[in-house]
Amino acid sequence: MHISLDGFVAGPNGEMDWIKVDEELFNYVGKRISGGDTSLYGRVTYQMMENYWPTAADKPTATKHDIEHSKWYSKVHKVVLSKTMKDTGLTNTTIISDNLSDRFNEIKQSRNGGSKDILLFGSPTATHSLIQLNLIDGYWLFVNPIILGQGIPLFKDIKDSIKLKLLQTTRQFTCGVTELNYEVDKQ
Repeated sequence: MHISLDGFVAGPNGEMDWIKVDEELFNYVGKRISGGDTSLYGRVTYQMMENYWPTAADKPTATKHDIEHSKWYSKVHKVVLSKTMKDTGLTNTTIISDNLSDRFNEIKQSRNGGSKDILLFGSPTATHSLIQLNLIDGYWLFVNPIILGQGIPLFKDIKDSIKLKLLQTTRQFTCGVTELNYEVDKQ
């Protein structure tokens, strides 16, 4: 998830034009997510993804990243947290509208023992719900070199502290973004 130095994932009106991405970052993320078999979204992010990725590879101006991510997106199982969407006619997609903790744990268990990551993309409201239920095992953050001062925070309404362990995959990209990869310390 992209985040500003002061902890926001979007501007006050959902703006994300401050996020820095380049070919180096796209290639790195593409390699890391290629092994993932499940992606998780909130409704707004899912609808944004559905409007772009299924046909992104078919566009005449498609980049290498567009082609690779479009292929990955078409085969990955998508889980959407939404109280308003219905699970009718959606290919390779599961909607979770209630009993979030139980349903999420069922999905984790049904995935060959949960050997692969469930990747959460954007979706601050979904992230807030998962944090409150202690369902996030790690945070893969891309800290952008900007202070927004206001916006949609990544961490909101945290009741108890969450202890984290920094993993060794942290790296700096030439565009100025720094990857921070944390595992939740469940001890």
